[in-house]
Amino acid sequence: MNIGLNGKAITGSAGKQKVAVGQRRSNIEIIADMLRVGENGAGKTEIMYTANMSYNQIQKYLEYLVNQGFITKINIDSTMIAYQVTESGLKLLKAIDTLMSMLESAGSQSQ
Repeated sequence: MNIGLNGKAITGSAGKQKVAVGQRRSNIEIIADMLRVGENGAGKTEIMYTANMSYNQIQKYLEYLVNQGFITKINIDSTMIAYQVTESGLKLLKAIDTLMSMLESAGSQSQ
């Protein structure tokens, strides 16, 4: 079993990491999940459900990620808004994935 940040079990494939049932995700893991969903552009509801977040969480994290320039808000028409990961956001996601991989490797070597 792979162990991630805070001793959480991580499973999954294709670069997607999942936390075991009943475990809380860190802020970094939540941000990474949001960035993965928004790689090809996504609406707020799609991000919320795919990243398994509450409405309050999505509001807080989207505001932060947009203000930091990791995600950009795109007006599709007068009623639809999508969120797209920026180049900076893709770099952040790659850095998070690298860090998570390094921590998993270090954890498995020390066992």
